[in-house]
Amino acid sequence: MSLIRSSLGLRSVKLFEGLPPGRLDALAQACRWRSLPAGRSPVQRSVRESDVHFVISGQLRITYFAFGGRQLTFREVGAGEYFGELAAIDGQPRSADVLTLQDSVIASLDATAFRALLRDEPAVAERVMLGLCRLVREVSERVIDLTTLGVQNRVHAELLRLAREAGCADNRARLDPAPTHAELASRISTTREQVTREINALQVRGLLAKDGRALVLGDVDQLARMVMQVRGAETT
Repeated sequence: MSLIRSSLGLRSVKLFEGLPPGRLDALAQACRWRSLPAGRSPVQRSVRESDVHFVISGQLRITYFAFGGRQLTFREVGAGEYFGELAAIDGQPRSADVLTLQDSVIASLDATAFRALLRDEPAVAERVMLGLCRLVREVSERVIDLTTLGVQNRVHAELLRLAREAGCADNRARLDPAPTHAELASRISTTREQVTREINALQVRGLLAKDGRALVLGDVDQLARMVMQVRGAETT
């Protein structure tokens, strides 16, 4: 599909907030624009391709497909976000697979132009550094959870993370649409059946309820205390 290279699409990318219109216009022209249907993989692990990709619309999943078909999901990115900065910075092969969950439009900037942008725009460089710090902290927390927590506790921790992403109000959070049990399993390296058992247990305890396509967490503070207790952290 032919797309118009317009800075209007890049204005929604948080990384570029505050850049002057002329700079955005130049970036729009430098990018390669693509419209991708759901189920397409624009980035594959181990491939030497180093573009940085900006999500104009849609949603994509950063994941890892192991031998035998097992999947481990790292995160999801939506409109206004970006991915691919690691390979652009260090020149190494891709570390994960990317899959479109919805029809998506992405604008891709080659590594040389991206590094020049970081040199020329300190505010953009700072945002990239902060993003990398968040990524390291998230990965570190996940590694600790995977190596120290049982499946039950990993389900609790992932639901708590999703609740905080969705936003909490009056000690409640609504996940709409709710992640499937298979999606939760791919996030915490377990099986769908184990996730189903723990979801049912949380419903019996009254901490979780179904509401159409959504899941409602009725006591986020209690869930947080459960997670912090097994992590050995203070609950304040």
